[in-house]
Amino acid sequence: MSRTAEIKLTIDLDGDDVPTRITWEASEARGAGPTPCQSMMLSLWDGERKTIAAIDLWIKDTDIDDMNLYFYQAIHQMADTYLRATKNPDIAKLLHEFGEGFGATVGLVGNGGAQGKPLLDLISLADDNRQRSAE
Repeated sequence: MSRTAEIKLTIDLDGDDVPTRITWEASEARGAGPTPCQSMMLSLWDGERKTIAAIDLWIKDTDIDDMNLYFYQAIHQMADTYLRATKNPDIAKLLHEFGEGFGATVGLVGNGGAQGKPLLDLISLADDNRQRSAE
């Protein structure tokens, strides 16, 4: 039996068309009503044209530290998605390593992170996933 799910985004803009508020809601979400967020990246793949359409928005009072953390987590999320889609743990691990390098550069991991450790040990997670998929 098929069904349809819906995701709704609402963007409030100021007089200069800069986002001041972003909310989202999904028909399949547990919570009722719109949920606020500070930034979003929506990527849509056009398989026929072999190109991506992207909408990247953030509210005007989002600070750089939040954007750094957002991108750090987004890079790792892309690595996880890539692994699930391709079953290629080697490339997923490279993406995780890139994420850790990004995190170190912006001070989220390494010497700038909490006790010199990554926020998330996603490289080890990628290794674990590779071992599990090999079994």
